[in-house]
Amino acid sequence: MKEAILYLQDGKSFRGRTLKETGETAGEAVFNTAMTGYQEVLTDPSYTGQIVVMTYPLIGNYGVNDQDVESDAVHVKGFVVKEFCRRHSNWRAKKSLTDYLNDNKIIAMEGVDTRALTRHLRMSGAMKAIISTEDFDPKSLQQKLDAMPSMEGMDFVKDVSTLKKYVWKSHGPRAYKIAAIDCGIKFNILRILSSMGCEVHVFPAKASSKEIMAIKPDGVFLSNGPGDPAVVTYVIDTVKGLLGKTPIFGICLGNQILGLALDGKTYKLKFGHHGANHPVKDFEGNRIAVTSQNHGFCVDVKSLDLGEVEVIHVNLNDQSVEGIRHKHFPAFSIQYHPEAAPGPHDAKYLFSQFIEMIDKHKNAQTR
Repeated sequence: MKEAILYLQDGKSFRGRTLKETGETAGEAVFNTAMTGYQEVLTDPSYTGQIVVMTYPLIGNYGVNDQDVESDAVHVKGFVVKEFCRRHSNWRAKKSLTDYLNDNKIIAMEGVDTRALTRHLRMSGAMKAIISTEDFDPKSLQQKLDAMPSMEGMDFVKDVSTLKKYVWKSHGPRAYKIAAIDCGIKFNILRILSSMGCEVHVFPAKASSKEIMAIKPDGVFLSNGPGDPAVVTYVIDTVKGLLGKTPIFGICLGNQILGLALDGKTYKLKFGHHGANHPVKDFEGNRIAVTSQNHGFCVDVKSLDLGEVEVIHVNLNDQSVEGIRHKHFPAFSIQYHPEAAPGPHDAKYLFSQFIEMIDKHKNAQTR
């Protein structure tokens, strides 16, 4: 283990130690409040470009396994905890979290007062940060961060999207053909759709509406993903071309993309929503769900044409938009993660709502 520094853009710094991987890494520092699910967090493409701070003090007690990954790679730029558990215990575990981080060459830092760090990020906001085991000079580290682009204006979707279309087979007989636009899609979304009889055709983010409609999908799914949604104009344009032609369901970045395609605007949240305990009110079902969330941007309710679009879900912590629906086209989207990887399963019913929307659209067409 080697001494390391986490230096924040505003000059605040924290000392700790790294695991095997040393050097420097930089990204936007955010905190995640989930007590479990660290493997899903590490492999979630939506964390591309970010250094993740886990607020729970002991991380790694159940190790890692082959089933809980959400993509084929670890996407975080860095990982910060209070303490790593080096003696994991779980029948599904294949290796320790520390070995997993070392094998994937992730600069991971422990011994940090993550409670103080989290409070600072809540008060000051998510910001650029650098972890270094080589450079401890504040002036030098500040210069490096000043030269680094901020999350606003960054298109990370092109870095995490599939390069070629592929098909995720349905579990059992195919009942529906779904086209998914991959902006950084999580495996558990595909697993759930597959379990519901969906054969999912996963398209690159730069696929056109013409290419997508060529397979005659029963519905289109807009995936989660990283970065600033406003700059992913190629996906926004594609969704505009799909509106009214087929049912559409979006999650996380997909919610922001749908909002932008409906001529709304997005803005950056102060410190984002990252964790598995966010309460959301569903106005349509008149119920409250505890949800899993991971996003730094949000749809601006003031920018929406409420004659065409309705807000169907809202965050009970800060009243931000958590779901929208078009009043005339079969299209809705959710800001949080109903696939719950990690997190509670309170909102899994939304996948059934997508299927119900598809069935309703099919019935309307046959009349």
